[in-house]
Amino acid sequence: MDWLSLALTPGVGPARFMRAFQEGAASPERVRAVLGPRIAAAYAETLADGVAERARAQAAAHGARILGLWEADYPEALRHLTDPPLVLYVRGALPPYEQSVAIVGTRRASPWAKAWTRRTARALAEAGVAVISGLARGIDTEAHAGALEGGGLTVGVLGSGLDRIYPRENQALAERVTLVSELPFGEPPRPEYFPRRNRVVAALARAVLVVEAPPKSGALITAALALELGREVLAVPGRPTDPGAAGPNRLIQEGAGLVTNAAEVLEALNLAPTPALRPELTEAEARLYAALRAAGEALPDELAEELQLTAGEVLAGLAALELKGLAQALPGGRYAAV
Repeated sequence: MDWLSLALTPGVGPARFMRAFQEGAASPERVRAVLGPRIAAAYAETLADGVAERARAQAAAHGARILGLWEADYPEALRHLTDPPLVLYVRGALPPYEQSVAIVGTRRASPWAKAWTRRTARALAEAGVAVISGLARGIDTEAHAGALEGGGLTVGVLGSGLDRIYPRENQALAERVTLVSELPFGEPPRPEYFPRRNRVVAALARAVLVVEAPPKSGALITAALALELGREVLAVPGRPTDPGAAGPNRLIQEGAGLVTNAAEVLEALNLAPTPALRPELTEAEARLYAALRAAGEALPDELAEELQLTAGEVLAGLAALELKGLAQALPGGRYAAV
């Protein structure tokens, strides 16, 4: 039984899939018995068209993997959603739920809110907290950038396929963060996808921190979803005359935790500062990363000579470190540790 094929079959949602999975429907005939002739016919067509094989090939080509709801390493935090994604497309390392905070806010953020977000995300990353956001303009961008500056993990949840980064100006940033989407490769961003993206942001994090958001904002939708899931909601107070302060101020009136710096975020979650979370590295990647950090910046040929590796091995290692947010390509073909 190819469970990925069933998961990618039109008309199969979480309820139908789990029913088939629990019944051990391991053939088109069993799918027909459990889910009926219409779904069985669609499943047979999905198998014949090789949909799952193409999805796996696309994921491999983009350095990503597919996590299915039926697999042990599927994020436990998402299983309790009423409509969990049947599949997640993931590029990079996923942090533990207990040490993750989502930082969200308006795309039209004020200068002070951008600066506060970047500074706070950096401090949280330095304290060992992973930062989750949606890779959008404004607050999301600053949250990811600050976490990278702090040497920590940061996760961008997309409302598009992993190969359709939106907004396009965040393409370089996207290369340095873990990316997550429930949408297939090639799927463009659409307005109806972003509320679904927001529920994944809220579910993956232990708390949602709203920095700046007008009364009608996707950030407030994320906060509401977090409350439904039993997550902590934190907010940064603002001046009553600022449009972007209306959302956080209202959340605080309704009981959200008021925070003004990273230390208060850690205190609200009863988290003690720990060394920054780092993606897991292979032994070869760890050697390469240590050499790059010691050099500050270097050419691949220099690293190959120092480590007695081939140029191909070094370039492959540098690409892996870039995907994990630990190396950055510089002008002139040089690389630097992040």
